[in-house]
Amino acid sequence: MTETKKTNIVLFSGDYDKAMAAYIIANGAAAYDHEVTIFHTFWGLNALRKDGKVEAQKNILEKMFGKMMPRGADKMGLSKMNMAGLGPKMIKKVMKKHNTSTVPELIEMAQMQGVNLVACQMTMDLLGFKREELLDDLTYAGVAAYLGDAEDGNVNLFI
Repeated sequence: MTETKKTNIVLFSGDYDKAMAAYIIANGAAAYDHEVTIFHTFWGLNALRKDGKVEAQKNILEKMFGKMMPRGADKMGLSKMNMAGLGPKMIKKVMKKHNTSTVPELIEMAQMQGVNLVACQMTMDLLGFKREELLDDLTYAGVAAYLGDAEDGNVNLFI
């Protein structure tokens, strides 16, 4: 009997290009029958945010964090050459020309392949994110759950 390979990715970055890399790796690993988990923490949670405004009970600090961060994966900036928002537009144009999937499409593909998308509950509490602001079909957990997955992982990445 073949042992199931496990790939674990911590997505800490809120940069479009880094989220894209994480999801390309996750989808590739899932296609090779790996059990894949992406643990989204701090700025990486932005990849899981819904695009539109979502009504949620928040205090003033939580509202400020929500306004300062991008709503959804498609609104994240680039890690390099962001150029006041021009960089993401340019890279998306090149991606479209080469028929490359966008980050929202890669996230949807990951969900269809059964990739476990985990939102860090502690980070959600710190930044004031509410479950209704994030995509559906997520797992909510803390560092202990990540460590349990990582301990059994064949591949562990921090992006």
